Amino acid sequence: MAGNLTRDEARERARLLRVEAYEVALDLTDGEERFESLTTVRFSSTRPGASTFIDLHGAKVRKVTLNGEDLDVSAYDAEQGRFPLPSLAGSNELRIDADCAYMRTGEGLHRFVDPVDQKVYLHSQFETADAHRMYACFDQPDLKATFQLTVLAPADWEVVSNAAPAAVTELAEEGGRHGAAQAARRWEFPATPVMSTYITALVAGPYHKVTSEHDGIPLGLYCRASLAEHLDADNIFEVTRQGFDFFHKVFGVRYPFGKYDQLFVPEFNAGAMENAGCVTFLEDYVFRSRVTDAVVERRAETILHEMAHMWFGDLVTMRWWDDLWLNESFATYMSVLAQAEATRWGKGAWTTFANVEKAWAYRQDQLPSTHPIAADIPDMQAVEVNFDGITYAKGASVLKQLVAYVGLDNFLAGVRDYFGEHAWGNTELKDLLSALERTSGRDLSSWSKEWLETAWVNTLRPSFEVSADGRFESFEVLQEAPADYPTLRSHRVAIGLYTLVDGELTRTQRVELDVVGARTAVPELVGVEQPDLVLVNDDDLTYAKIRLDERSLRTLVDGGIAAFTESLPRALCWSAAWDMTRDGELPTRDYVRLVVSGAGTVKDITVLQAVLRQARQAVQQYADPAWRPEGLALLAAELRSWLAAAEPGSDHQLAFLQAFAPVAISGDDLALLQGILDGSAVPEGLTVDADLRWTLTHALVSGGVLGEADIEAELRRDPTATGERSAALCRAAVPTAEAKAAAWERIVSGKLANHIARTTITGFQDPHHTELLAPYRDTYFAEVGRIYKEWTFDQASTFAVGLFPSLLIEPETVAAAERHLAEEQPPQALRRLILEGADGVSRALRNRAKDAS
Repeated sequence: MAGNLTRDEARERARLLRVEAYEVALDLTDGEERFESLTTVRFSSTRPGASTFIDLHGAKVRKVTLNGEDLDVSAYDAEQGRFPLPSLAGSNELRIDADCAYMRTGEGLHRFVDPVDQKVYLHSQFETADAHRMYACFDQPDLKATFQLTVLAPADWEVVSNAAPAAVTELAEEGGRHGAAQAARRWEFPATPVMSTYITALVAGPYHKVTSEHDGIPLGLYCRASLAEHLDADNIFEVTRQGFDFFHKVFGVRYPFGKYDQLFVPEFNAGAMENAGCVTFLEDYVFRSRVTDAVVERRAETILHEMAHMWFGDLVTMRWWDDLWLNESFATYMSVLAQAEATRWGKGAWTTFANVEKAWAYRQDQLPSTHPIAADIPDMQAVEVNFDGITYAKGASVLKQLVAYVGLDNFLAGVRDYFGEHAWGNTELKDLLSALERTSGRDLSSWSKEWLETAWVNTLRPSFEVSADGRFESFEVLQEAPADYPTLRSHRVAIGLYTLVDGELTRTQRVELDVVGARTAVPELVGVEQPDLVLVNDDDLTYAKIRLDERSLRTLVDGGIAAFTESLPRALCWSAAWDMTRDGELPTRDYVRLVVSGAGTVKDITVLQAVLRQARQAVQQYADPAWRPEGLALLAAELRSWLAAAEPGSDHQLAFLQAFAPVAISGDDLALLQGILDGSAVPEGLTVDADLRWTLTHALVSGGVLGEADIEAELRRDPTATGERSAALCRAAVPTAEAKAAAWERIVSGKLANHIARTTITGFQDPHHTELLAPYRDTYFAEVGRIYKEWTFDQASTFAVGLFPSLLIEPETVAAAERHLAEEQPPQALRRLILEGADGVSRALRNRAKDAS
């Protein structure tokens, strides 16, 4: 994100301007640092004679002409990213000739050199407001226009944008302003439909290409040439076709952007980006090594999420970033619905949603930075930190509850009306609510106030009395909210009663009701025999944390967690136990024992891997330090046992090894990892491929078994971009003060590419050697303000979050954060990131005290 446009500035510019068309010509044939960018934009003004500005960041401006008159280029502020436009006419044509900068941070037009073959690859990333790093534009979502692109590129490159090319012309050798002549091709793209600047796109380079077609839509897949052998096109195309069929059926509007390309690009900062007809993905989704089905499922959800954006976000776009949730929450909900209704993951998709997305939402919603789903976004810096668990997962959870309230048919009918009324335009929250009210016949104003305009998460817990003969004499659902966020919402919930029958935990009764206020009686359960387990919010209808009564919790710990006959209630119980652990209601060692007693039998691989990650976090951060070694040993022993018993070649075998490596600290455990790495002790059916070798190497480096020479040898085996990232991770994990100092210097230099910086940070923050991190607590707070000011947002936020001293779980860390906030008064977005880091340490301190008591 370049310039920090404010909401007030955007509103004023939107009142003043009507943007019609952009014509952009780029020369990518020469120069490693900059490229030629010529922009012509036609727009009208509602107030002739008024002034405004156009966005263009970090460029060297050569010439600017407005309505045939040259403007003074010295008026341009490259750092602020604005060029003033005085004395507008009623109808205007602006022409800006500039040299723009390639980026190495994943923003704007990013340039990457493949270490395998030294080929150059480019991709754009413009959300939220980085299009003006590549071409001059009015970079805000409600100033839509057509976009026509012409690109001069090396002759062996593919060039992909929002539209299919109208013409590709072979040229004689061309020479530009920056370098020698070379063979080239000119790619001419026709004008697109009207769209926001942040979803325009360019991807260019010698990409490998696979094509197909579905229902009249041309389909394309792209990845780097060195990854071509790993591109599983059949699976990706299958999910793509299933998505189009589903969305065409439920949305009632055909895909509106012609062709549909999906491109897996290097050093991408996010999971994916919904550029219209030109969707970019993190290239880790090209699986060069074996992954579990959980990862394949996650990729499918991402594919469907971005496809849903073609309607939610691209066809109909929020007016301003306050309503970012209109994009992200809807795309998340619709992607899971599509997975559940149209793919092989079926209803298990909602189990994943309950255990993964909702866990993210609950954690985010309890931070001091919590905010309503429909957030207040005064400027661009504020929106950057709102791509979070509330905007995505909480919003999707609330939509799932709304569907239960109004009915799926009514909900989808409202969505179709919304598309019909607002296609190609911009909307606000009220526009969507109006459409849903018309089709459902319900007044949603109170629902909106409760769910979209308030923050924090409620807690629901069962409260009952049991007679001498074991039956409920009374039964209530209690709803709780903290004093700072006192809203008690209306919830539609189901209460499930589960009983052990022949070793299986089976639902014997279900009651569905509305929970309103602090106490809601459930008369239908009075006189019913108390079961082995009571599950509030069975079927996961609402968004709320749930609590388990003492008997239900004992049932789980005694092995009942493995006895469920259905995956969703099991996932809800795992989620409840984890919430209770994070909130200090369940001692960490009890949660770990629950995992040890039941995780080995979990069939759902996505739930299993999430639970194993949570167990490791619990031991490393929440456990009493005196018990921590015992907890790690307990986890390691059980994982080693599960690994030995796992079906050869299964997902579970791989998942158990991936979970075992980070907790292997004893000599025997490290020796087993060494044996798997060198081939002397490989479990039957296990393939030790490139990524698994790096997982083992990282654990052995952290454990002091391997060192620098071993890392270099492994990198020679795998001299790829992924190998370079993995080597950086391992170098930073070497458990010496010298290695930590060297890693720190590499990071703060600001010279590392984004993905190298991120893996270096991960390796630096090694939970097994926190004593080596202690000297960097004060250094972090001395540097973070400068870095936030000087680096781009993505780089700076990676530093601020990744290097917060979160593993130094001491009161001194919280005090240092509070002192920094009081003395330095950082910008609001940075303040939020530091507050979140300090809150994590405070929570860990509380949980450690609970675990020690």
